Amino acid sequence: MDYVKAFLVGGALCLIGQILIDKTKLTPARILVSYVVAGVLLGAVGLYPKLIEFAGAGASVPLTGFGSLLAKGVKEAVTKDGFLGIFTGGLKAAAGGIAAAIIAGLVASFLFKARDKS
Repeated sequence: MDYVKAFLVGGALCLIGQILIDKTKLTPARILVSYVVAGVLLGAVGLYPKLIEFAGAGASVPLTGFGSLLAKGVKEAVTKDGFLGIFTGGLKAAAGGIAAAIIAGLVASFLFKARDKS
């Protein structure tokens, strides 16, 4: 049943993104940023952690999960470090994911040759 929940929630997030791409003039970059911001806002008010508890990876893997992770890191760092936590908490919480994305991008740049669209 966990797989079904993850599939339904992750699929719904992807469906919303696809509808935004097809029906609006928003660029994919703006949609991605909107997903991260939505995750931050939902994480800050405590709704997104409940969704992650329900759907597991279906909610934590998409970009909204990254935003929620940033909000959680800031909350914890502000509690521990005070005002300075606003600036350091999100990066500390998401450092592993950010490093993995950078390394994956570097590896992909070595394996594939970039070219202009024709």
